Amino acid sequence: MPTAPVSSRLTLQDEIAAFERLKPRLKDLWQSVFPHDDQHYTSVVVPSLTLDPGELARLPGVNFLEERLLFLLIRLRNPHATMVYVTSQPIHPKVLEYYFQLLAGIPASQAQARLTLLCAYDGSARPLTEKILDRPRLMQRIRAAIRDPVRGYLTVYNSTRLERRLSVLLGIPLNGADPALFALGTKSGSRRVFHAAGVECAPGAEDLYSRADVEEAVMELRRRRPGLRRCVLKLNESLGGEGNAIFSCPPHDSREAVGAALQDLQTALPTQGADGFFRSLARTGGVVEELLEGEEQTSPSVQLRINPLGETHVSSTHEQVMGGPTGLVFQGCRFPALDAYRLRLQEAGLRIARELAAQGVVSRVAVDFLARRERSGEWSLTALEINLRMGGATHPMLALRFLTGGRLEPESGLFRTPRGHAKYYCATDKLQSEAYRRFAPEDLLDVLTFHRLHYDHHTETGAVFHMIGSISEFGRVGLMTIANSPAEAEAAYERTVMVLDREAADT
Repeated sequence: MPTAPVSSRLTLQDEIAAFERLKPRLKDLWQSVFPHDDQHYTSVVVPSLTLDPGELARLPGVNFLEERLLFLLIRLRNPHATMVYVTSQPIHPKVLEYYFQLLAGIPASQAQARLTLLCAYDGSARPLTEKILDRPRLMQRIRAAIRDPVRGYLTVYNSTRLERRLSVLLGIPLNGADPALFALGTKSGSRRVFHAAGVECAPGAEDLYSRADVEEAVMELRRRRPGLRRCVLKLNESLGGEGNAIFSCPPHDSREAVGAALQDLQTALPTQGADGFFRSLARTGGVVEELLEGEEQTSPSVQLRINPLGETHVSSTHEQVMGGPTGLVFQGCRFPALDAYRLRLQEAGLRIARELAAQGVVSRVAVDFLARRERSGEWSLTALEINLRMGGATHPMLALRFLTGGRLEPESGLFRTPRGHAKYYCATDKLQSEAYRRFAPEDLLDVLTFHRLHYDHHTETGAVFHMIGSISEFGRVGLMTIANSPAEAEAAYERTVMVLDREAADT
């Protein structure tokens, strides 16, 4: 029998104990319910971007990022499954209608009847989880929508102590990394995991908390790597490369010269500057690494899953599209990673995932790499960082599964539909233009229908949008184009952007 809801006044010690007691339930679900996907369960989705409020305040339209996990509506293909989806602000009705039209194989009305949408009605730049915890009656509504807590679980974007507390107060296990293992997913923790897994990482130093720490680390790196030109400084806790900064080494190796050069850091956020970067470093810590450079290099990543049984699986590989002032900020991705190193990328990712599993991690995992072509023509892979959370490359693969019902083929790293067709895509969260603010969500949907850009279930190709609710206020939308080859996916992406630009100009 499910236990009564835990009091919100519980101590930290009681919270951790209750959290541990919930963990076996997730393992039971994985063993007895999920393999068949024909039994009842309730998925509670809280797509909270739980970061420092100062970091959230620098992300325009951050609340609309909560729409990215709507592709998890795929779970409603099971006619016995129910879902509770919580957001900061209401989801536009047209957005929800759009997703249900994409969900093939089940009547939209039947699936929608098993979905409970709840909202905090709070647009502030705070984590959604914090907003929920501040509202006891909202908590009660979430609990009331869970048919059977023994068969319920909580899905989040990233796991912190706030998500742990929410899990305990709802009385359902957290389908994500234990916050006690949070450090493994920081930039410093990533380096330690790479060493333990025997995977090459960039020369550097971790656990730095002050300008003096960075000065010493840079000087030591210069001693180890004569001729070093540039370094990258990374905050332990940052999103999409926005906590990275580029440091150009001075001609002289004196501490004074290094200290003076640090004031000229090139930060990813122009408003941050060197002083702001070091204030953040003092709070979260960070690393210094050699900025590896080459004539031909790419930024691949591998996404993995460590399930509650301790099993590790590859979910996808991608080529990341990087940009921004430092050239290190995530802009989008292309699936899959290049043939030349895709299988080696998967193997390295699995070694890292097995090390994390051995330390008790249950989570989605993403590992970023740098790939460089050597003079021999071979590609080398260098691990850069681990993310113990969903990321910018998570929801595109969820979307492909949502739309096709297919799966990743581990032997090749390709995605195949039930018909056996290989699929490729281009995706971004950052398609943005001031002119797009002329569109309301329904206008965008009209444009894609008129120009026949929409996803076609018969050909299993086309454009899919997400974060549609943000287009009118911020001129920003997410886009994914699915096709039968990388070149076709790229061409479809360019055509879709061209049509949007033209329609926005003519509005």
